[in-house]
Amino acid sequence: MSVCLLVLCLAVLLQGGRAGPEPPGCLSPEAVRAAEEALEQINQDRTHGYVLGLNRVYDVALQQEKEKGGSLYKLTIDVMETKCHITSRKPWKECEIRTIGDIPVYGECEVSAFVDTQVKLQSFSCALREVPAVAVLNVCPDCPTADNLEEPVVKETANLSLQRFNKESYLANYFSLENITKASSQWVVGPSYFVEFTIVETVCSNKTADSELSNCTPMDCQFAHRGFCLGSHMTSDEVFVWRRPVKRKDSQFHRTAVKVNCEIYEPQTANAEKLSHAIADVGHAELQDHNHTHLHPHEHAHAVTPGPDRPVSAPAGSLGTVVYRPASPRSSPAARSCPGQARHHLGIISLRL
Repeated sequence: MSVCLLVLCLAVLLQGGRAGPEPPGCLSPEAVRAAEEALEQINQDRTHGYVLGLNRVYDVALQQEKEKGGSLYKLTIDVMETKCHITSRKPWKECEIRTIGDIPVYGECEVSAFVDTQVKLQSFSCALREVPAVAVLNVCPDCPTADNLEEPVVKETANLSLQRFNKESYLANYFSLENITKASSQWVVGPSYFVEFTIVETVCSNKTADSELSNCTPMDCQFAHRGFCLGSHMTSDEVFVWRRPVKRKDSQFHRTAVKVNCEIYEPQTANAEKLSHAIADVGHAELQDHNHTHLHPHEHAHAVTPGPDRPVSAPAGSLGTVVYRPASPRSSPAARSCPGQARHHLGIISLRL
């Protein structure tokens, strides 16, 4: 009799609505969508560092807000750093996750997002950390390991890489070093150093004499182009023998291997400026392409004023924080089907990614 009574009571509770449906778990399409779109907005909100990619939804809580016609999601998501710098403004789904040989960084973000027909980020707090060198070498003994950004050889590698870029650049203006963002080293046939760094357009022409480059200040302008570079420098000078034609002596020379690859990004305000001039019909034909010459005098003559069809975006960096701190014990997920399945693995079991 008591068993039947218990079953009857449970049935009454469910029919009465006092036991509502379970919130969506980490594998539900709604939670994954909220996490993916919120992370895209987190990356857009940030002004420094690298684009973060989603690894998995770790936990989720849902609060219905019927008066607003949507739901408030509280998400814990695991993220991993990509190879794209924030300067690129590339969507995270287009960016490659750093592997074990790329000085990987991982972490977690606490996210609040309102969801109806769209996902609107409310706030976020992310904690990131670099994978320890010991953990990398235990799995991959030959992989590069992180270096201190203040080391003289790191700065030398960045400067040599930038020199080569400017020398070979087809752009009209000289670029200067803005920030060194990552550095690593590896023994190949000698000590080899790898750097990642950002660069900024200066007021000087790329034809400026070397003796005058110290006067080339960064362009203090919303139209200044910026770029992201990968550079490398093999510090051991190898001796190469050049075989001359018959009856001429062979000669020896030293070669220092310096490589660089840079992406230059069009300023976000350039398209708005282009539209502004097109609407005003001021006759600047060269604006149609707005290439990387960046020598148009009108670009410095006035600021872009948002029109009725161009809303003013919120200032970057206003919705949350990203800090670097060591991993700490975390509580088990509260929601069902959590955590979700990890999308990326570094092969380091101790990290439990």
